[in-house]
Amino acid sequence: MTWADASAALCATGLGFRYRRRGGWVLRDCEFTVPGGRIVALVGRNGVGKSTLLQLASGLLRPGSGHMRVAGAVPGTAEARTRVALLTQDKPLYPRATVADTLLMGEKLNGSWDRTTAERVVREGGIPPHARVGELSPGRRTRVALALALGKRPDLLLLDEPLADLDPVARRQIMTELMAEAAERGMSIVLASHVLPELEETCDWVLALRDGRVELSEDAEALRESHAVLIGPAGQADTLAGAHTVVQRRTAGRQLTALIRQRGPLPGDWHVERPRLEDVLIGYLGADEPGHPATDPAGRTEAAA
Repeated sequence: MTWADASAALCATGLGFRYRRRGGWVLRDCEFTVPGGRIVALVGRNGVGKSTLLQLASGLLRPGSGHMRVAGAVPGTAEARTRVALLTQDKPLYPRATVADTLLMGEKLNGSWDRTTAERVVREGGIPPHARVGELSPGRRTRVALALALGKRPDLLLLDEPLADLDPVARRQIMTELMAEAAERGMSIVLASHVLPELEETCDWVLALRDGRVELSEDAEALRESHAVLIGPAGQADTLAGAHTVVQRRTAGRQLTALIRQRGPLPGDWHVERPRLEDVLIGYLGADEPGHPATDPAGRTEAAA
């Protein structure tokens, strides 16, 4: 699959962006391809560029370098606008408009409007059509914004922390609905979130950013299965060097605990566990923490104790 493959939900080559007032690059040299029909976890620490990447994908920002495609189209073009919907945490809606008027506006602005889906999302939230948006609770406003996004019938739905202000029950209900919509339509979803356990339950692809670059872009289950947590004598640390990628390690007395990307048989006497996806992601995203091993020029992590 090439970066310009029309079947990809998202792809980029040499993608970079910087805000002139802040100076420095927020994103730089980003290369990735996300297959279509996936529910993608976009993860990374605060300020790493997740929102910027979603705004580039939606066409709200233009790259400072490189190229990007969304559902086979250039972001910001008329073709891309019909295929992509973005839902952000602030959910910009007209507070004085009624729910019914808000959905009517969506219908008039989108030629492929799905009235049935939009009205169902609102109705299942128990939201009166005559209610004014500004008088709704945060959870209900989220439902109205989601109804607008899904009513557009996008091929790619971009979600930038839109559920952050909801309670766990409401979050689960909406995520269940999104997964059902994705399965029924073959829609791709990119979800930026810090709630890693939730992502493990819902997402089947991981796109992880670190220091403004793409750290991981791969199938979530394959990522988890390729990693292992090793527990054993600290003196065995040298047996991992060169053969495996040591993502994170810690030593307590004479015992070593290490998260590794396994590449072949494991020499030595180790207790081996398969990690949760959450553990793998925290291992990679915590690479800047004090005590995290340095990375060598070949891209492997030093395993010296």
